[in-house]
Amino acid sequence: MKKVEISENVKYIGVDDKTIDLFESQYVVPNGISYNSYLIKDEKNVVMDTVDKRATDEWIKNLKEALDGEQVDYLVVLHMEPDHASNIGNLAEMYPNMKIVGNETTFKFIKQFFDIKNLDDRKIVVKEGDSLSFGKHTLTFVMAPMVHWPEVMVAYEQNEKILFSADGFGKFGALDADEDWTCEARRYYFNILGKYGSQVQALLKKAATLDIKMICPLHGPILKDNLEYYINKYDIWSSYKPEDDGVFIAFASIHGNTANAAREMKKILEDCGAKKVAIADLSREDMHECVEDAFRYDKIILASSSYNMGVFTPMEQFLYHLKNKNYQNRKVGIIENGTWAPSAAKTMKEILSSMKDITICEKIVTIKSVLKEENKDEMKLLAEELLK
Repeated sequence: MKKVEISENVKYIGVDDKTIDLFESQYVVPNGISYNSYLIKDEKNVVMDTVDKRATDEWIKNLKEALDGEQVDYLVVLHMEPDHASNIGNLAEMYPNMKIVGNETTFKFIKQFFDIKNLDDRKIVVKEGDSLSFGKHTLTFVMAPMVHWPEVMVAYEQNEKILFSADGFGKFGALDADEDWTCEARRYYFNILGKYGSQVQALLKKAATLDIKMICPLHGPILKDNLEYYINKYDIWSSYKPEDDGVFIAFASIHGNTANAAREMKKILEDCGAKKVAIADLSREDMHECVEDAFRYDKIILASSSYNMGVFTPMEQFLYHLKNKNYQNRKVGIIENGTWAPSAAKTMKEILSSMKDITICEKIVTIKSVLKEENKDEMKLLAEELLK
């Protein structure tokens, strides 16, 4: 595992998981995932969150090495999701004098997950703005409900100006993965936190009042340089603004004819001056990466076969994901295909109508079985309207 340096008194004790196939049993993670946990060494030793049960043994080893024979005095629980909280019970048993820090909802969830002896005597309940000092280091707690569970909070360490940001500013991928932060952080954000943009915006406003020199998330790398870049990305993503001027074509094709139309649409858009056109086969490509691209660009074209008097299943699933993640503020073009009773456009429009600030192009292209020359003329009109 890649050695992670934070500071002389703040130690990284997390674990890379490279054997996991699906994070949260749904997200493909080809380069694994990190479960980040931290130890603040001071007059009192403070553990910041634990790790997933998959990583228990390595985490305990890392913790004991960092402690070098000392005890854990406090465990701070920022987030109760099991990929971070699975070892609360183990740590409480290992260090029976350890205090546990959380908010009221934190302890409600702890009681649901664990049976910890004398919990009421060991707990320290904090609320917005409360601070705890452990020597030279002082943590101030900022509540962040629904980013993305109701008990979530973040902690700001005043001495070293570190923001422990829970799931915020996280990304997929183990810490030693050689990959771009933005791509996997974007996929992580829209699929994990995307529904809760207003709550993320509220947290960003609170964070703007703090002098932050470092961000320590619960997944992904510690962020030390160019923090303005990362914060700006989160501001764009959480306010549902498009990140790039371009078109994302998402197609769902049964026998390949709708796929041919989608690829032709890509050429037409490029000929019409589109700055960038991305395209994805919803039946075969990672659905959650497609969700990421839908949020990334300011325009989207949905091309789908008709199916059972509705829309082909992969497109229906894709639109369900977008709705569930609060998709909004985009311009949409529609292409449908059907042999005897095209129904995809009607169904897609019905689903889109339940989303906020979606502008559907008036020109809808209907293909009867296979792409014809007259369809290409209609597609050019759609491209012109979309790019206007």
